[in-house]
Amino acid sequence: MDVKKYIPWNWFNREEEEQGKPMPFARDEKQGISPIQQLHSEMDRIFDQAFRGFGIRPFSKEFEADIFRPTLDLSATEKDYTIAVEIPGVDEKDVHLEMTADTMVIRGEKKQETETKENNFYRMERSYGSFRRVLSLPEDADRENVAAVFKKGVLTITIPRKPSQKTDVRRVDIKSAS
Repeated sequence: MDVKKYIPWNWFNREEEEQGKPMPFARDEKQGISPIQQLHSEMDRIFDQAFRGFGIRPFSKEFEADIFRPTLDLSATEKDYTIAVEIPGVDEKDVHLEMTADTMVIRGEKKQETETKENNFYRMERSYGSFRRVLSLPEDADRENVAAVFKKGVLTITIPRKPSQKTDVRRVDIKSAS
C-alpha cells in the first residue's frame, strides 16, 4: 500500500507565504511604539484571526483582494487532480492561468457595469475587483499536460498525475547477537 497518496498535500503553501501569517504581538520599546499603536495593532490582529474562519480579513493590507477571493474545490483520483474555481461574473478572457516549476497562479479581474434610466432617476453601478490564487503543486503533478475549461463561471483545471515510481522492497534478515 502506498501511504504517500493518502497524505494530503498543502496546496495553499505558496499563498500563505505571500500573504504572511500574523505574528504574535511583541512589545518593542526601543522602536518607540506608543501604547496606543500597540493596542491598535493587537486589536487588528485579533479581528484578523476572528474573521479568518469566514474567509475575510477586514484589517489586513490585502482586504481588497480578500473581498473577491474565489473559492476552490480540490479533488484527487489515482489518475489526476481536479481544481474547480468559482468565478461568477468574470469573463473567460479576463482569467489567466500561469505555471512555474512548482506553483500555479490563477488570476483574473471582474468588471461589471449596470445602468438604469427611468422617468425620474438614473442609476449607474460599477463593480470591479481582481483576484489571485497561488497553489503549490504536488511532486507527482504532470505540469506539461494541464488542461483548463471555463464554463458558466467555473474554471475547471485538470492536472494529470505522473505514475508513482515503484521502489523495490528488500527484506533484511536480523541476526541475534551472541
